[in-house]
Amino acid sequence: LVAGLKRIGKAQDDGTVQVTFGEVFADEILEQQLESLVGSLKAAKKRGLLAFEGQMLLKGAHDHVVITLASDSAEAATG
Repeated sequence: LVAGLKRIGKAQDDGTVQVTFGEVFADEILEQQLESLVGSLKAAKKRGLLAFEGQMLLKGAHDHVVITLASDSAEAATG
């Protein structure tokens, strides 16, 4: 999940990576790798790897919601 978010997201000046839920949901590689995308995002949020507004994201209603990958998570995915 972390590597996928880093691949499709945009790096920010503060070291985080940002991507919208719509972009994540539309990515074919993540779709094939993760059986439950929403469950994986929720678990990663609970562990502090990423942040997004709300408790759960739903296709269509939350496509615009920005997911922010923590800077230490983004660094861990590359090295």
